[in-house]
Amino acid sequence: MNVRNLTTTLAALGGLFILYIGLAYLIVPQSTASGFGLPSWPEHEGTAFLAVKGVRDLGSGLVVFALLLTGHRRALGWALLAISFVPAGDMVVVLSNDGSAAKALGIHGLTAALVALTAGLLLRERPAPATSPAPSSPVESRIPVPAAR
Repeated sequence: MNVRNLTTTLAALGGLFILYIGLAYLIVPQSTASGFGLPSWPEHEGTAFLAVKGVRDLGSGLVVFALLLTGHRRALGWALLAISFVPAGDMVVVLSNDGSAAKALGIHGLTAALVALTAGLLLRERPAPATSPAPSSPVESRIPVPAAR
């Protein structure tokens, strides 16, 4: 598998993963929140904050697929680099709120690293050279060629 296929696969898997997480926070917020790594999560009226997280995650996944499907690979690299801040921030939030260090590092830290790695690979890609016919010399283009009889 070449690097271009690898980065496409990593970006698509990352996009699918975050879309799944976003849907899970919208459909079953309480059970999904328990896996985030924090010792407690919003309940009752506070569960709307879980929906906010779900919408945020869905938006992130849609950005990935919009850029991937339109072929804007360099922009996708920059977007993923920016998006890697989200799981890194989640890791810091979990660690600073007496959450599970294993989940903070194993889920959020690893996710941030994989997203940043994918971004780096995308940003290192070189565009494929355009294939076009060899240009004719300027002299040839000015000399009329008689039509065949």
